[in-house]
Amino acid sequence: MSRTAAEILEEARQLSPGNQDWLVESLLIKDKDESAEEVEAAWDSEIKRRLDEIDSGAVEMLPLEEVLARMDAKVLSRQQG
Repeated sequence: MSRTAAEILEEARQLSPGNQDWLVESLLIKDKDESAEEVEAAWDSEIKRRLDEIDSGAVEMLPLEEVLARMDAKVLSRQQG
């Protein structure tokens, strides 16, 4: 008898956080031939692109406190609205 996806999910929730991370990562890789090194290289490329945007001034950096204040304001406006 085969298990349902819900049963498998419940079993997966019992895994350690590290094993859950591995499982999720494994499920998200669409191209089974794509190695962990290729995934890491893609992330490295994305990180470099974002750092280049920061260094060039193409994006504006905001202090954490300001970001949190903006988020709080949005949440409050939705709760009041």
